[in-house]
Parts: sequence; structure tokens; C-alpha cells
Amino acid sequence: MFQKIPVTIITGFLGAGKTTLIRNLIENAGKRRIALVINEFGDIGVDGEVLKSCGVDSCREEDIVELANGCLCCTVADDFLPAIEALLKRAPALDHIIIETSGLALPKPLLKAFDWPQVRARITVDGVIAVVDAAAVADGRFVDDAEAQAAERAADPSVAHDNPLEEVYEDQLLCADLVILNKTDLLQAAEIARVTGVIEATNARVKIIATSEGRVDADIALGLEAGAENDIASRPSHHDTEEGHDHDDFDSFVLDIPPLTDPETYLRRLGDIAGRHDVLRMKGFLDVTGKPMRLLVQGVGARFRQHYDRAWAKDEARKGRLVVIGQKGIDRAAIEAALG
Repeated sequence: MFQKIPVTIITGFLGAGKTTLIRNLIENAGKRRIALVINEFGDIGVDGEVLKSCGVDSCREEDIVELANGCLCCTVADDFLPAIEALLKRAPALDHIIIETSGLALPKPLLKAFDWPQVRARITVDGVIAVVDAAAVADGRFVDDAEAQAAERAADPSVAHDNPLEEVYEDQLLCADLVILNKTDLLQAAEIARVTGVIEATNARVKIIATSEGRVDADIALGLEAGAENDIASRPSHHDTEEGHDHDDFDSFVLDIPPLTDPETYLRRLGDIAGRHDVLRMKGFLDVTGKPMRLLVQGVGARFRQHYDRAWAKDEARKGRLVVIGQKGIDRAAIEAALG
């Protein structure tokens, strides 16, 4: 009997932990043959590189499709449909497809694409998962006063706001079947409870799993059976009345970084710069003198972490590069000067 291939859409704001979640899922997905569609905001394919190096037999490098031409929610017809159609031709047939949207993507336009006849006949959306950085919510990254905002929305759901970070974050929550409340190891129990309440005030129907390092049972995350393409109307968006959506509220640029001799000091410097210039996200690979492996760096606001992820290939240029993402008007010149 013919069965549709289940698809999981994984959304979440910049640095929430989407790639870490996906890596955990494919490492613990048993014998499922899984394909990944990865979309990033920025010119360095960090997430695709991280996933390609995971070494899981059930998710081969040729089953990872990277879409770097803008944000997937804006390029559904040009990028998404051809990628999906190509994956559906793979033999043997796939057991599951995971789509990681960019951190600035709105999931609803992508979800609507699954209602297109040429897609609907072959695949179904098992679920939309929103990954949330618990510490970022607790720190007021998306709303200056999260509890006051939640109370206001509970009293009047039609209240409008013009904070672009908040709109993207809320659209991702409102479209979700499951929220992965990630990085809870950075918070106390009372803070976790408060953040959970804020999420529930935005989307009362969503299920929430609190965790850290993206650790979630693959059978749960990849077995929601939501059929989300049949439930689009119940997933409101700040942009429902708009003809389209763009990302003019955000900027990104890439910096070439010379070889480092003292990476620890450099990382502290990056954190200071990110905090002073309100950088939303920094990530990339750095060359450390005398080290055979490249240094993977990931920053969310002023919080940074790093590890050596793999050896530089023999035919690969040892070149440090960082993508920087911030709101419109971020001072590229000042950031470059501070790093000089």
C-alpha cells in the first residue's frame, strides 16, 4: 500500500539549537533513511557542514540538501519545490525528510506549500517543531517584558506589535505542534516555569518538551502524526494579511578572520563585541595556528561556545570566516574595526 513520506519542519530563532536537535535525531533514528533540507540566513553553510560531518549511515552526505539562496519562506517555488521533487526521486525511497528553516524564516508559507497538489500526493507534514532558546526568552531577547506582553495578549489577541524579532519568534511558535524548550540547563527551575508560561500564553495548544543540548526522543519528535498541511487555518501569523514577506529588518555579512594564536582570548573579545553592538548571531569556522582541526564557533548574543569539529582537509584552504547577523543598521564598520 502506498504511504506518504512524513516530513518534519524544524523552525526556531537564530541560535536556538535547531542543528543540534537534528544531529541528535538522526543519530538516534534507528534504521530510518532520512534526508535533510537545510536553509540558512547568511553566506556560510555552517549548519550543513556540521550535519555532513556527523557520520551517520542513515543520513548520507548526498541526502543533505543545502538551500542558501535567501530565506526558504520567501523562495518556496524557486528552491523548496525542486529540492523536494528531487528527493522524492531517490531510490531506495526515503523514510523521513527533515527541513531546517533559517532562524529568520516564517514557517507558515513553507507549510502552505505542502498543500500544493504535486507535493500533497506524496508527502505529509508529520509536525512543525519550534526550537526555543529558553535563556534568550528569559533574558527578554524577543519581548522587553515577556510576562506583561503575555498578559496583554491574553486579554486581547488582536494586539499588534512592531518588534521584528518578536514577530518572527511568535510566528514560529504559533505554527508549531511541538516546542522544544532548549538550553534549560542555563536556567533555574522557577525561570523555566516562567518561560513555559510565556510560551503557553502565545500558543495554548502546543506541546512543550524542556531539554538541553537538543536531546529529544526521535520516536517522539519524528512521530507527531499531525498532518499539519490539513490544519493551516488554525496557525495564525502576523503576516497573514500580507502579500509576501521579506527580511529587510535584518542584515548579515561575512568577515574573513586571520589565523589565531589565542582562541580563548579571541572568543571573549567576540562576546564583548556582540554585546556592545547587539549582534543576534555569529557563527563560523576559525583557523588556529598549530592546530590540525578547524574551530567551530557559535554565538547567540554575547553567549559563545566553541569546539574543534574536524580536521582541515588536505585540499582545503585554512581560512577563518564568521557570519554576523543583526537587525537592520548593525554597524559593520565598527565591528570590523573592533576585530582588527
